[in-house]
Amino acid sequence: MAQIIAVHSFRGGTGKSNLIANMAATMALQGQRVGIIDTDIQSPGIHVIFGINENKMERTLNDYLWGYCNIKDAAYDVTEALAIEQGNTSTVKGSLHLVPCSIKASEIARVLREGYDVVRLNDGFQEFIRSLKLDYLLIDTHPGLNEETLLSIGISNVLVILLRPDHQDFQGTAVTVDVARKLKVPKMLLVINKVLPSLNFLDLQQQVEKIYNAPVVGILPLSEDMVQLASKGLFSLRYPQHPISQTIKGITNQIASLVVSH
Repeated sequence: MAQIIAVHSFRGGTGKSNLIANMAATMALQGQRVGIIDTDIQSPGIHVIFGINENKMERTLNDYLWGYCNIKDAAYDVTEALAIEQGNTSTVKGSLHLVPCSIKASEIARVLREGYDVVRLNDGFQEFIRSLKLDYLLIDTHPGLNEETLLSIGISNVLVILLRPDHQDFQGTAVTVDVARKLKVPKMLLVINKVLPSLNFLDLQQQVEKIYNAPVVGILPLSEDMVQLASKGLFSLRYPQHPISQTIKGITNQIASLVVSH
C-alpha cells in the first residue's frame, strides 16, 4: 500500500521543495517507485530542480484540476534526471514521476480567481498512486494553511514539517502541529533547515522536541554549497557525502522504518 507523505512549512522560503526533491531522489535510488505532486499552485517551482523546462510542460496539475486531462497525462518521468546526476543509469533502481504546476501567470491568476475542486485533487492523488503503482507519494504543499493544505495533511500517512530556527517559523509551526493533531495525522516528524553550523544541534533538537512534543528527524545546516547550486539540480546526488545529503538519507530511512512498523 502506497504511503502518502505531505511535506509542509508554515512560511515560504524554508527549502521545502529542495527537501522533497532530494528525499524523493534518495527513495528512488533505493528502489522505490516514487511520485511527487506540486500542489503549491500559487508559487510552483519544484520542476526547476529536475531540469524541466516550463515551455515544454504540455500538461500540468492545473489542466487536471480543470478537467482537461487525466492526472497521469500531467506526470513527467524524471528518473532520467537522477541517472544524469549520478552519471550511471544502472544505479537508479526505482522510478520517479513528477506532476508539476503551471508557471504561467494567467493560469496562476485563474486558480486564484476561480479556485478548483479539492475533491478532484484528492481523486487525483489516488489515481496517480494507482496508475503508476507508487510506493510513495510526496506532496509539496503551499505554505500556510488553506483548503488544499488541510486535505494534504489530513490524508497523509506521514506529515513532515519543515522549519527554520526562527521565531516566526516557531510560531507558525505551532499552528500547523495543532491542526495536524486535530486531523489525527498518524505520524508527524519535524525537520529543521538552514541552521548555522556553529549552533549546538543536539541542544536545538531537544528544545524543538520539547516545544512541539514531536520528534526532530533531521537538522540541515546552512550550506554555501546548497546556496551556490541554487536549485539547479539534486544536491544529494551532486554531493552524496555532504552532511545535508547524509541527513536526508537518514530522514528517508526513518520514514521507511515508520512505514514498516506501522
